Amino acid sequence: MTAHATAPAGPLLTLQDLVVSYRSRRGPRSRRQIRAVDGVSFSLGTGEILALVGESGCGKTSIVRAIARLEEPAGGQVLFRGASIAHVRGPALRQLRRDIQVVFQDPFESLDPRLTAFDTVAESLLVHRLGGSRAGRRDQVLAMLEQVGLHPAEAIARRYPHQLSGGQRQRLVIAGAMVLGPDLVIADEPVSMLDVSLRAGILRLMLDLRDSRGVSILFVTHDLSLAWVVADRVAVVYLGRIVEIGPMDEVIRAPLHPYTRALVSVIPVPETTTARRGEPERCRTEDPALVAVPPAGRGPAGTSEAGTHTDGASPGRIGADAAGPEHAAACHFAKESS
Repeated sequence: MTAHATAPAGPLLTLQDLVVSYRSRRGPRSRRQIRAVDGVSFSLGTGEILALVGESGCGKTSIVRAIARLEEPAGGQVLFRGASIAHVRGPALRQLRRDIQVVFQDPFESLDPRLTAFDTVAESLLVHRLGGSRAGRRDQVLAMLEQVGLHPAEAIARRYPHQLSGGQRQRLVIAGAMVLGPDLVIADEPVSMLDVSLRAGILRLMLDLRDSRGVSILFVTHDLSLAWVVADRVAVVYLGRIVEIGPMDEVIRAPLHPYTRALVSVIPVPETTTARRGEPERCRTEDPALVAVPPAGRGPAGTSEAGTHTDGASPGRIGADAAGPEHAAACHFAKESS
């Protein structure tokens, strides 16, 4: 079920020990700083789809906001094409806004009801001074509407958001993001507000855009079954941390962390041959780091502790410099299986 793409040449986006915190107005002064994201590290390759999966409140949207520079990180680094973007300003920030686009969860709230579909997409070109003449912008907008499946583009372009269905609105939001030709699209729960019958079309659209334009996609969702349809790799987020990361099929087939197992248990998948084990006693007292684990069916050769800093890498940077992605989990089960 996983979407297959050519192996990325190198990481387009890299997070190293990202920390995002918020200040609370209540409670003791020593506890007013709340860490929503606590040391998250991963990389995303060119043309790759990586899914961030976790329950509501686990820190997924905070990660998104830090990458898109809508939130200042409290610690760690966000690298885009190898350069830090955590505190960029001025022209560099304007270029970053063009290169990284976000598709938000609610298409009803992310569209201006006063703008037609044409004006919504054209606004992106006007803000970034792209498209050349008015005729040139018109051609680009209509072509983009056609590409995202809004047919006929001439008729759709004259409509306002309230005249469009939920699926059409989400396609319009995607058109407004893709018309700039971004390298990275962050889709934050892009289909959670849509009926099941409309979800398949939006997911198919994202795959088509990845294949035709080579865009990288960070797909944020609470539904592991949706991630299984579109993603090449998955990172499971729990309590502000990544507790398991690896190729989509392998994580589904052999989940190591108890939270990942709970997510897998509610989707229809073939039963694994791995016997269930009890919770190790040290799960109650020790905080495990991400540990590389061998692919299912292989031996423990090459297994290494990902949380160490002996090579200068940050905890959890699994497979950033390897030929291909590895499976890793922050779980004592991973250590026992290796």
